[in-house]
Amino acid sequence: MSKVIGTQAMNEVSTLAAQSQAVWEEWNNLGVLERVLLLSNWADNVGQRGGDFKPAADLIRFHLNQAEALIAPVHDMPGPTGETNELYTAGRGLFLVTGDESLSVVALAGQLTAALVAGNCALLSVPASLKHEAEALIGDLVKASVPNRLVSLLDGETTEDVIVSAPICGVAAVANSATLIAMNRKLAARDGVLVQFVAEDNATQLPLIASPTYLLRFITERTRTINVTAVGGNATLLELGSGEH
Repeated sequence: MSKVIGTQAMNEVSTLAAQSQAVWEEWNNLGVLERVLLLSNWADNVGQRGGDFKPAADLIRFHLNQAEALIAPVHDMPGPTGETNELYTAGRGLFLVTGDESLSVVALAGQLTAALVAGNCALLSVPASLKHEAEALIGDLVKASVPNRLVSLLDGETTEDVIVSAPICGVAAVANSATLIAMNRKLAARDGVLVQFVAEDNATQLPLIASPTYLLRFITERTRTINVTAVGGNATLLELGSGEH
């Protein structure tokens, strides 16, 4: 049975979540290509650290290349009455990025890249053994001019309880099958909108995190409709998506 998080700890989680969400809209509105540019600088910073950070930087660049190919293009879909429909992608909101003792800096970098380039903000909850590496990744993000507090590191919280209480839209986790099943059950028990669960159970080969379409699990689709055939010739704009507002 997991411990119950105290009021002070949950207040800290709520504060960090609010800080990340406060800069999320700005980040999401940058667009994919601008986010790729900033995150490319992040990859350079990470790669300069050497060691396990070098393959982490390679995985960051891989997902940035995939983002340019998969989610940067805006698709035009002409309508039957002359309106213009544009299909594009956006971030979902706040993701919890986490894992058990098998989580590596390479896997963490892959998870975080996919979440960020898709237009999300993130809370990190990592094992104590990976705390130093997580702090280094966040420090390199800030050096790359990514908005401060877009990503925050939780300090010693119980991941399962954060899953229940934090205002998250998704969870990306690397863990053994039993742990992932337990997480999924807690997510299913939450009230309100369903939370996206992106689970990797192979911490060695990372078949999911290293897949070309991994980042598609972190996006939502939106449609922008411009109608110039309205009565009186007035243009109307309608934007639909799965965002919270």
